Amino acid sequence: MSANNQNLGSDLAKVDAHEISSDEYDELPDLSELDIEHGEWKIAGKEVSSLEGKAAFHSERKKQKINITLDPDVLGWYRAQAGGKGYQTLINATLREAMTIHTIEETMRRVLREELKR
Repeated sequence: MSANNQNLGSDLAKVDAHEISSDEYDELPDLSELDIEHGEWKIAGKEVSSLEGKAAFHSERKKQKINITLDPDVLGWYRAQAGGKGYQTLINATLREAMTIHTIEETMRRVLREELKR
């Protein structure tokens, strides 16, 4: 085996071992029915039947595709921040952070009001 093939094998092992996080789903291509039909199904590293794999695949919580209208400067800023690729993930992270902050602020206000009543 040549040095190039050895390096490729090493990289493929890293790729195979990588578990995709939820933030990376935006950048994955959509799977066609043909892809799903011909795939090898594994759950927790164990090979399962096509029926079990499809059931697990369709039951997983997936992100929803939507159409959203953004101002050009807002979209440009996110694309620039992400280096052109992954800007949707960055927008999603910003929205998630806004949800969390909003919830924390509401909780703090409620707790402070309760404490001030005492």
